[in-house]
Amino acid sequence: MADQALDLTGKLLVAMPGMGDPRFDHSVIYIVSHSDEGAMGLIVNKPAPGVSLADVLDQLDSAPPTDGPLHGVHFGGPVETGRGFVLHSDDYSSAIHTLAIAPGFALTATLDILEDIAQGNGPDKTLLMLGYSGWGPGQLEGEIAQNGWLTCDVPVNLVFDLPDAKKWAAALDSIGIDPLGLSAVAGHA
Repeated sequence: MADQALDLTGKLLVAMPGMGDPRFDHSVIYIVSHSDEGAMGLIVNKPAPGVSLADVLDQLDSAPPTDGPLHGVHFGGPVETGRGFVLHSDDYSSAIHTLAIAPGFALTATLDILEDIAQGNGPDKTLLMLGYSGWGPGQLEGEIAQNGWLTCDVPVNLVFDLPDAKKWAAALDSIGIDPLGLSAVAGHA
């Protein structure tokens, strides 16, 4: 009988101390898709300094936001950093394409969502991302086996409502782990 494939779609990855890649230090990643072909996720706690929705719309020759707050933009990961994604609440669906991921979460990567957000007609909760995090077949499972990541369920408020600086500790707390008790040295018993 074949092993049941691990599917982390709709879960969080929480970076362990000592991961080795500074781009992922203290990262919390929402897994958008995970299959035998690989995985895609978005870092939900790393703002892209000095970049806002107005900046993105200006680059796209779209009208600047007129209603609502100027949203900050997050660094979704090191792959295709010029490509934009919006992780959002599931109360919105693009006329072009929205991927429903899990209860409370959807992903849209078409320009119409940015225009809707700018006009105050977008989803209730949003995180705008540039780039994504990607893994080839078996790569993420290997990193988890090497103690690079912990996994946990996703409290919607953790992703959308908490300040970025508190998301890593809150994700660990959601699975009963005190961040102060974690070691940067991996080992196996």
